[in-house]
Amino acid sequence: MEPLSKKVQYNTNKLRKRLRRLVGTAISDFNMIEPGDRVMVCLSGGKDSYALLDILRNLQAHAPLDFELIAVNLDQKQPGFPEHVLPEYLTQIGMPFRIVEQDTYSVVKRVIAEGKTTCSLCSRLRRGVLYRVATELGVTKIALGHHRDDILETFFLNMFYGGKLKAMPPKLISDDGHHIVIRPLAYCKEKDLAVYAEIENFPIIPCNLCGSQKNMQRQVIKEMMQQWDKKFPGRLETMFTALQNVQLSHLADKARYNFQGLKPNGAPVADGDKAFDEEIFEPPIAELLSLTKNTLTKNNLTEIESD
Repeated sequence: MEPLSKKVQYNTNKLRKRLRRLVGTAISDFNMIEPGDRVMVCLSGGKDSYALLDILRNLQAHAPLDFELIAVNLDQKQPGFPEHVLPEYLTQIGMPFRIVEQDTYSVVKRVIAEGKTTCSLCSRLRRGVLYRVATELGVTKIALGHHRDDILETFFLNMFYGGKLKAMPPKLISDDGHHIVIRPLAYCKEKDLAVYAEIENFPIIPCNLCGSQKNMQRQVIKEMMQQWDKKFPGRLETMFTALQNVQLSHLADKARYNFQGLKPNGAPVADGDKAFDEEIFEPPIAELLSLTKNTLTKNNLTEIESD
């Protein structure tokens, strides 16, 4: 294998530092890992969970924080699953691990009709097993490999198909009330993780259960976001920022904001309306030109570009 050029090596180091910094920032912002924690890293064999484990190991080695890591893989008995890959990799890097064998694949294939998406049931079954193992291992945190794009995709799935403003939080209590689930990759872009996995040469194991399904709603959302990111760079960053800047008084959830009890008291209100008209947002020039190229004259375009 030829040595990397100086430019490639420079960009590789930049990517490593950026991802490690973003993970460290997320952990700090949401107090994900505390001194003495025993963290269970859920390792699927995909690029994201490999990157999560690798970055957490680096953090463990260099951060002034004493915590344990243990990798856990759920072998769901999918046909053709290479059972040797993860044990060999984890042994090679000296990582404590546990492989849990549970045939959830057969359950999912038996219960879900052919052609229907399997993700919901598969996820519930997998989650139940992981909670049980977390209790057996005495872990204090369960780390999942969901990244920024997963969080945004879930937001749009819930909004478009579920009628909810809901995403994947970076940190939450498990639905059984016994565990803290964390997502240290919350600030990381999927495309950066894909490059990182290639650089580190992780032994990726494809998922033949969900990865082979066509026309999944999540895939539709993913493609929509990819088109936005390509056509309007920065849009995904803005949307993720919006998830961190929620104004309940400007939504319409009467269960979470007391609209019925709202009365004027003569005192300034920080998030009160500034005007009666709807808010106006100026899009980036590139987006404005793209949307209006068929209706604006040459003179109009010149005026916009000169603003």
